[in-house]
Amino acid sequence: MKSIMNACISRMFFILFLLTIGGYSISSAQAPASPAKTATGKIGSALVTIQYSSPSVKGRTIWGDLVPYGKVWRAGANAATIFQTDKDLTINGKTLPAGKYSLFVLPEKSTWTVIFNSETGQWGIKKGGDANLDRSNDVITVSVKPEAHALTEGLTYEVSNKGIALLWEKVRVPLNIK
Repeated sequence: MKSIMNACISRMFFILFLLTIGGYSISSAQAPASPAKTATGKIGSALVTIQYSSPSVKGRTIWGDLVPYGKVWRAGANAATIFQTDKDLTINGKTLPAGKYSLFVLPEKSTWTVIFNSETGQWGIKKGGDANLDRSNDVITVSVKPEAHALTEGLTYEVSNKGIALLWEKVRVPLNIK
């Protein structure tokens, strides 16, 4: 009788062990490689929200390699990055009307072009790897200077009263907004 009871207890512990290991494997497998993030803040009286997926450096060279210079990039991973404002904004002397936009960038070594596009909801890249961007829907484009910065492992957007900044790898791209 005692040996039957010990066998049952052993089986129960074995089943619990398998469930624990299986649960850990499932939860680990579900962690996205580029998690969804949101950056929100005020620029003047405007509420600005940026929704993006945040890839990580993972020891890779990002600028000029993973994200090539001279090629439009979706400014995040997965779906195109979304920039939303509830009030008109002024960026480099150009007016961006209140609304929701896809945000793309064209990185170069010394100057980047930031693109606010009226088409939203699209996947960030087309089959073949090009940005899923219809340039006929560009609302405004502005030039900015990237800055050297301490390593930022995961792509991050910051919203402050002065504007927004994209930070990733060893680059910070500030965009002054009023």
